[in-house]
Amino acid sequence: MDDALAVSAVGGTRIEAVMAAISDRIATRSLMPGARLPSVRSLAKIMQVSVSTVVEAYERLAAEGMIRSRPGSGFYVCGPLPPLSLSEAGARSDRNVDPLWISRQSLEMGDDVLKPGCGWLPASWLPQAALRRAMRTLARGDLETLANYATPLGLPPLRQLLARRLGEHGITVPPDQIMLTESGTQAIDLLCRFLLEPGDTVLVDDPCYFNFHALLRAHRANVVAVPFTPTGPDVELFGQALERHKPRLYITNSAIHNPTGAVLSPVTAHRLLKLADASGLVIIEDDIFSDFENVPAPRLAAYDGLERVIHIGSFSKTLSASVRCGFIAARPDWIDGLVDLKVASSFSCGQLSAELVYLALKDGSYRKHVEALRVRLAKAMSEVTARLEAIGITPWLEPQAGMLLWCRLPEGLDAADVARAGLAEGVILAPGNAFSVADNAGSFMRFNVAQSTDGRIFDVLEASMRRLSTDRPTVGGARGSSRT
Repeated sequence: MDDALAVSAVGGTRIEAVMAAISDRIATRSLMPGARLPSVRSLAKIMQVSVSTVVEAYERLAAEGMIRSRPGSGFYVCGPLPPLSLSEAGARSDRNVDPLWISRQSLEMGDDVLKPGCGWLPASWLPQAALRRAMRTLARGDLETLANYATPLGLPPLRQLLARRLGEHGITVPPDQIMLTESGTQAIDLLCRFLLEPGDTVLVDDPCYFNFHALLRAHRANVVAVPFTPTGPDVELFGQALERHKPRLYITNSAIHNPTGAVLSPVTAHRLLKLADASGLVIIEDDIFSDFENVPAPRLAAYDGLERVIHIGSFSKTLSASVRCGFIAARPDWIDGLVDLKVASSFSCGQLSAELVYLALKDGSYRKHVEALRVRLAKAMSEVTARLEAIGITPWLEPQAGMLLWCRLPEGLDAADVARAGLAEGVILAPGNAFSVADNAGSFMRFNVAQSTDGRIFDVLEASMRRLSTDRPTVGGARGSSRT
């Protein structure tokens, strides 16, 4: 705890710096009600301030009701808890690398803003005709469907369809081991509630999907990152992390990886599962990009038989982000516990959304839509790669499929600076450290090729990089170099 307080505020007095350090730890729930604060002398040493500075800071915090003194014992955090502040849960030195920054900007900005950093397809790329047919069918359908709660597991015909679709990837699972959720994000949230206690350690890839970070912060998990390679996590370092940190969970994508676009190899998959089995590790496998694949990649859940791997997915990437529907496939005893948790926290899931997804998926046009989408994405991938390389931005690897392109900026540029410059010109970019718990991707940026077809994006990028290079001619390297 003391090491985490070894920070200083930018600006303000030393007393305010001490107060901010304590307040931030309370706001992010790293210091809970009743927790004892460091002694006056120890905190003064940690923060390199005088004892009198810490005494005054503690007195002011006590006056505000945040902490209280127990004579002869020390200072303790008061209750009740303030609202959880996720924006303060990470490093505050640069808002651009906050895991929530890309999502907030992409969701809140209007359609006039270009969004190569967002993680979804343009609306015009989605199967609008199939969705409209499904909505018309629902509107003419049974009143029970329009008005009633869904069953706890969710719509049976959709779960049967999902069981068949999972079987195509070698995952043998009956419909009663599949539970529908409001989204893939809710699926992970439920699983974290079900499996984690505050302070448990969770492994993630470095880099990984930024919302994994935000969710794990909300659950007050200790997040440890393992460097990611073109064939999956670095297995040797993964094993070392298991031995050193004793994690409860590992969360990953095993098909098309976000943000790198890499694909898990069979050899890496087998080695990961051997390590997981020996250590008791539970794996959450996010398969949200499944329908983008040309050739199916290995699924950990298929090799494992859903013993310690939990498989999740949703339909926001290929069908509609507006229709919120996801699923969890897991072993029977876990599904039973998850159903109880779902009933307690949200009572049911969206009956209308599940019906809409079911009608759209069983529509004969969906497979044709997906096939055409793969071709369109491959063309966009080639064109965007060429345009980025022309201005000095180079891909980390050439993805086999999908819409994500993980790229290195020219030497000496920081992706967060480029993202800030882009935002000022109406372009939302995805700087690399938003995806890296260890801040090892400062020179990287993720591009969504489907959202990067407008030439203005490359004009803004080129101008921003040129200006930043001119403004900082003595920079010898990016703030963080990727370990991937």
